[in-house]
Amino acid sequence: MSALRTTDASFDSQLSQKAKLVNNTLQRLLTQQTGIDSDLKKAIEYTLQGKGKRIRAALLLWCCEVVSGKINHDAEIAAAAIEMVHTYSLVHDDLPAMDDDDLRRGRPTCHKAFDEATAILTGDALLTLAFEVLANQVAEPAVAVKLISQLAEAAGPAGMIAGQAADLKAENGRGTRELLEYIHTNKTAKMFRCAAAMGAICGQATEQELRRLCEYGLKIGLAFQIADDILDVSASTDHLGKTAGKDARAAKCTYPSVLGLEKSRQLQQKLTNEAVKLLEPFGGRAQALQNLATALLQRTK
Repeated sequence: MSALRTTDASFDSQLSQKAKLVNNTLQRLLTQQTGIDSDLKKAIEYTLQGKGKRIRAALLLWCCEVVSGKINHDAEIAAAAIEMVHTYSLVHDDLPAMDDDDLRRGRPTCHKAFDEATAILTGDALLTLAFEVLANQVAEPAVAVKLISQLAEAAGPAGMIAGQAADLKAENGRGTRELLEYIHTNKTAKMFRCAAAMGAICGQATEQELRRLCEYGLKIGLAFQIADDILDVSASTDHLGKTAGKDARAAKCTYPSVLGLEKSRQLQQKLTNEAVKLLEPFGGRAQALQNLATALLQRTK
């Protein structure tokens, strides 16, 4: 069974094609980095070669296509950059001082495959390299600045880092819906919004198109996180490719723990419906984004 399912049989193929494009771009960019220590480069390559679906990167590429009709060079670079930042976040999340996990994408986590110091440096390297490639490889300086600004804001101390800090602080505490939304909007949804924004910018979207795609990204990002929380309590470690049941054992603030499973699923459906409605002005051009929203609703890992 596919991890992402839709009624459109071509969706898995489209997502795989986008992932292949992103993987090829990542490999090309790493090959160009001749000054990296060989041992550190092995760790970077190890983390980037994990069997990720590249959902954020694919979202970015699809948003570029929606507004411009095609994927351009800037979008390819931006997709690689956001995947670097996402992978860095996973490497650091898995560290003993954070979520302390031994398994990621069906393989030992970076600090288990190498060591803790190497994992910290690998995350640091991926984060900074993302901004380096945006600065050096995007043709127009004004576009590069916009992309860098979007990614820094989403991944920074008022974005993903804020969500992670609040998530750790909330462990073993009494969770509320307000706290829950704050954590997951920052920790997860803002990076989906960022992917949509970066794709729209690469495709030279209008302000209205940019706003719609950003809101779409935020909503599917929250729906994605709800699915993640549900799967943590309903799927096995072997199926997920990461340790199942960790959220409950760590007494984390999750959608099932605060809202219950049924209300969590209802909210996930509501967010998905709202996201799809935002795409209506784009017509048939947005079919892939509609399918993505449905696939994230139905994800099984």
